[in-house]
Amino acid sequence: MEFLVGSVWAAGLAIGIAAFGCGIGQGLGLAGAMSGISRNPEAAGKIQVNMLIGLAMIESLCIYALVVSLILMYAHPALKGVIAAVAGH
Repeated sequence: MEFLVGSVWAAGLAIGIAAFGCGIGQGLGLAGAMSGISRNPEAAGKIQVNMLIGLAMIESLCIYALVVSLILMYAHPALKGVIAAVAGH
């Protein structure tokens, strides 16, 4: 049971750290894009396309961390007993 609790804590920390890092990365990317657009408004189209692609790549890293966290929590062998006890089977 301690291993299950450790897995849940690890999953929570993993998604928390990933979301924190992705938020900082997206904020810095957006700040850089806005700075570039304000300095050169004619290049706004190219900057915006590249910014959106970069934000999508950063967001995919957070989604990968979410998937790993969900695997840590729900694909655990000790969890079958917990689910059976909660469900009443």
